[in-house]
Amino acid sequence: MATTLVLYFSASGTTKRMAQTIANLTGADLHEIKAQYPYTQADLDWHDPQSRTSIEQHEHQGHVACVNDFPALDQYDTIIIGHPIWWGIPPRLIANAIDQLP
Repeated sequence: MATTLVLYFSASGTTKRMAQTIANLTGADLHEIKAQYPYTQADLDWHDPQSRTSIEQHEHQGHVACVNDFPALDQYDTIIIGHPIWWGIPPRLIANAIDQLP
């Protein structure tokens, strides 16, 4: 039987709800991608050019540290990655998470 993992990052809870729904419907395992330094509401203020996410998203070579507590991926046939879209692209955290996957 094929096994599926849903990896997700959610700052506001929207992506988390979608990831949970997908996992429930497919019988997949679920794992949250967490920022090493969690985001605050002020960090997420996209109207503020000095907010953390505004600065991170505009650093094109930047990486945002994530907690490296991923499950062993070799036990999965399919991996689904869910994340919000910030400034038309994935959060910088996602690139770092993919780089750290075992």
